[in-house]
Amino acid sequence: MESLKFIDLFCGVGGFHLALKELGGECVFASDIDPDCRQIYKNNFGLEPHGDITKVSVKEIPSHDIICAGFPCQAFSKAGHRKGVNDPRGTLFYEIIRIAKHHQPKYMILENVRNLAGHDGGNTWKVVRYNLREIGYNVSDEPIIFSPHYLGIPQHRERVFILCKRKDLGELPTFTFNKKTKPESVAFSILQPDCEIANISNYKLNRRDKSIIDLWNDFTLIVKDELPGFPIWSEWLKELNGTDNIQQYPKWKQDIIYKNSNLFGSNKKKMDAWLTKALSNPDFKGAKAKFEWQAGKTAEPNLWSTIMQFRPSGLRAKKPTYYPALVAITQTSIIGSRKRKLTPRECARLQYIPDTYKLHPIDRIAYKQLGNSVNVAVVRLFAKLLLE
Repeated sequence: MESLKFIDLFCGVGGFHLALKELGGECVFASDIDPDCRQIYKNNFGLEPHGDITKVSVKEIPSHDIICAGFPCQAFSKAGHRKGVNDPRGTLFYEIIRIAKHHQPKYMILENVRNLAGHDGGNTWKVVRYNLREIGYNVSDEPIIFSPHYLGIPQHRERVFILCKRKDLGELPTFTFNKKTKPESVAFSILQPDCEIANISNYKLNRRDKSIIDLWNDFTLIVKDELPGFPIWSEWLKELNGTDNIQQYPKWKQDIIYKNSNLFGSNKKKMDAWLTKALSNPDFKGAKAKFEWQAGKTAEPNLWSTIMQFRPSGLRAKKPTYYPALVAITQTSIIGSRKRKLTPRECARLQYIPDTYKLHPIDRIAYKQLGNSVNVAVVRLFAKLLLE
């Protein structure tokens, strides 16, 4: 690939930079509003990003061949308010339009959350596509939805990728990928040996979390022949005594309460004993009194052999094949067999960020930055497609 100059908008920790640099590109401008991201970016690339892109004149931005941008996703994310282009964060998409309209780079590689594709009944995607085409770019009719686990990286993280090519340069290349032939993901392949982790006690589960997992492990042994595919809300058994007085709730919630009641009723003697023990634990409340088994059928279920997360919806257990998507909020995956959480370095590996990369020294900030990052291997895949 010929040496091309690129700019890195909403650059975060530099996932686009790592991918494009590997392909011979040169970054001539970067921008991010977060000072922690700007410092880490400078530490790793020797280039200090500008701050708020809305305050930067297009004339201050050097000429370039490619715009890379993982534009802020909260406006489209299921975790946000989903106001789309009506949200102030959604309007940052128009900063890309402003810069591209002035500089007319050859290509653009844009990334956002999976929900962008269907947000507002597909209208948000139509607005994005229309604006990109209006300023002179070929854009596919539908966005590309892709996840690192299709490449054998053990993270399920579906994201929207938007490839743009200036119309005078010809049509976009067609992206084809047979997801059925994806390599097997091996969750443990990204783990550090425990003996090599500095301050490993920071990542080990505390006594209180272990006790909650042990309680839910006892629950799975009771219902091992009929492990539920629906959420378990144990508090309903305490507060509503089964299915009484639930007509006030939406139909979907009534359905889950009925299923919970039937499950507990069919194992009443054992369930009563389990619930009494669970309720005696002062931490068994709120989200920790909820449970989601998503690890499929197994003869001898064991939470300590799964990958888990403490989520607002409850303790969620999955097969130890790949990790849930990294997120910017604190929902770090738990490796059951090691009774600890993923380290920031392991999270970086899930984003295909090399071990030579200098992460933020504060774990809380490093987790947030990695949860917001693009996956380097996926960016590289689309950059090669677009540029070669």
